[in-house]
Amino acid sequence: MTYPIIYVSAVNCQVAPDNVRKHSNADADAQFEAHLGEAGIVLQNLIGVPIKRRKGHYNIYAGGRRLSRTLANIEKGVLPNDFQVPVMVVPSSEDAISMSLAENFFQLAMNPADACTAFRTIIEKEKKTPADIAKRFSITEKFVEGRLRLANLAEPVFEALAKGDITLDIAKAYAKTSDTVRQAAVFESLAGTYYANNTGEIERQVTAGSYNGGHPKALLVGRDAYLAAGGIIDRDLYSDAESELWTNKELVDELAERTLAEAAEAIRQREGFAEVRTLASTHLPYTATIGLRRIEGVLPPLSEEQEARKVAIEAEIDEIEEAASDVDEYSDEQLEKIGALEEELGEIVDRQPVYEPEQRSKALAYVVIGEDGQPTVQETLFIAPTDEDEDDEAIDDEAGDDGADENAQAETDTPRKPKLSSKLIDRLAAMRTELVALHVANDPHLAMDLGTFIMVETAQRKYGAYDLASTLKAPEPDSRIGNFVTETAAAEAWAKLDGDLDRSWLDTGDVVARFDAFRALDEDMRASWFAWAIARTLEPVNDHDSGAKFLRHIGRSLDIDVARWWRPTARNFFDGVTRPWILDLFGEIGGAELKSRYGAAKKADLAASAEKIFAGTAIIEAELRDKVLTWLPEPMRIEEPQVEVREDQPTRAELAAAIGRRDDEETPVTEPAAVNDAANDGDSDGLAEAA
Repeated sequence: MTYPIIYVSAVNCQVAPDNVRKHSNADADAQFEAHLGEAGIVLQNLIGVPIKRRKGHYNIYAGGRRLSRTLANIEKGVLPNDFQVPVMVVPSSEDAISMSLAENFFQLAMNPADACTAFRTIIEKEKKTPADIAKRFSITEKFVEGRLRLANLAEPVFEALAKGDITLDIAKAYAKTSDTVRQAAVFESLAGTYYANNTGEIERQVTAGSYNGGHPKALLVGRDAYLAAGGIIDRDLYSDAESELWTNKELVDELAERTLAEAAEAIRQREGFAEVRTLASTHLPYTATIGLRRIEGVLPPLSEEQEARKVAIEAEIDEIEEAASDVDEYSDEQLEKIGALEEELGEIVDRQPVYEPEQRSKALAYVVIGEDGQPTVQETLFIAPTDEDEDDEAIDDEAGDDGADENAQAETDTPRKPKLSSKLIDRLAAMRTELVALHVANDPHLAMDLGTFIMVETAQRKYGAYDLASTLKAPEPDSRIGNFVTETAAAEAWAKLDGDLDRSWLDTGDVVARFDAFRALDEDMRASWFAWAIARTLEPVNDHDSGAKFLRHIGRSLDIDVARWWRPTARNFFDGVTRPWILDLFGEIGGAELKSRYGAAKKADLAASAEKIFAGTAIIEAELRDKVLTWLPEPMRIEEPQVEVREDQPTRAELAAAIGRRDDEETPVTEPAAVNDAANDGDSDGLAEAA
């Protein structure tokens, strides 16, 4: 059935009390109101029912939002008082409600790809600017520019957006770069993988090969210098000076090397170093200093004031301890006072070593790039290799060649002795090894040094070690995570531990000389090398692997506080889970209130917020802080997993009895999970009994 559409003064219409739409969006209403005021026309008709005993007045059942925004414009004077709106007049409220529900229920939002194309068409055909479009549709100019950026996506990405295969957020992640070739390549490589819908991973891959403006190298080079050298900067609508992309990575590297070298020469002259080497990185890897000997700094003497204060503090502590000894107990005030005095004393006596001018004049220093982009001298100095050292090595090489020639000549002049048989040689070798092994077994100290040396020597040599007369190895296990860099506190601490090991013995000659030099290290350093060699063999097992139980036990034996060392971040955890998973975690930790607080957040924003919350840097309620700072996902925990046992679950004894019954006896039905649990518990006695 068709109903007439007539034009009615808007002021003679009112939203029906039983209009189906009860909720709206304030921001969207404001935009719509501005659009109506700008356009001066209501394109879609309203659906209304005549109000009894009020001729020419109508209750509006569909289009209430359009009517309310129109009336608001009339009240503001934007539209005239006699402004008319089209109304389809239906006879009853029942028909009007049904039509309104259908209109709202089946309403389809415009595809973002269609909006992108439409904006571009208006600009091309009507010669409009983004500002003109923004004004016409009562939206922000930034919104229009964002849609125009999406309109220039690589063809396969744009088609996926148009078909609804990817979301608007994913499309925006690809638009982080304007390089459509790279967009298409990343889109193809991620198709069908877990990361196909991961905005964080997409952004990382499309921006690979670029530096952002906040990268230490970019800060060192400077924006003006980069642009002057022909560099290109790629910005999206949400970029700032730190997040904009500097797309010519090679140019940044070249400029950074040059800038760092100039700064290093100035540092060398200012500090009086013999040599300065540069490394265009934020840290100094230990491989760069292999074979170099560290210079030990000199502790500066205490000043007269510091010495006097040290004596006074020690005397005051002695007085407090003497007073406490009379009553065999320290008061709270005394303990607090001693703590403050010891802290002050520590600040006085714990001085950092300094390098004297004479040491600096022979020193090799490394200059790296600080996080703020400033050239930074590494704290540790090394002995710089001299020309004499290189000459000595050349002389040794020449001498070695001459010696070989002389030996060859001697062999030709001297009659050869009869050779021993290979079998006899092998037997003698076995007996010699047997003799050495016996004495090693009776010398635990040498055995510890020998084992540590062999493990470390093999690990440090690039192509392995074949001259150690031992099958002992301590290799690193294969990685299960590819090239993923953890960037955790433990990784940083390991790098520091690794860098603090004394490697001077590695460059002391052949394997015999290296072993002797290793044994000459102090006991603590040799023990540190042993711990290093053992620790690096631990395999990255997950809870489904057989070694997980033992690895967790090791962690508990060391009383490791996992939550203090590891906190979940967007990169190491939240990017790898879904948006609903994070929201459910918020609900588990903070209840429905915390979950609803972030319910509207996009995945990337949600992951970033989760990182701050679980790092304790976000503003949250005090009662939640302890929860978030101690929460860990199950695969990061070292406690044994809790197995939920049902009250009606049979015991192992009952299972064994059931299995042992004859077939003609009544056998109770048991859950398969119970049998599996018994097997997985690793209870060999229980399993044997059951068998």
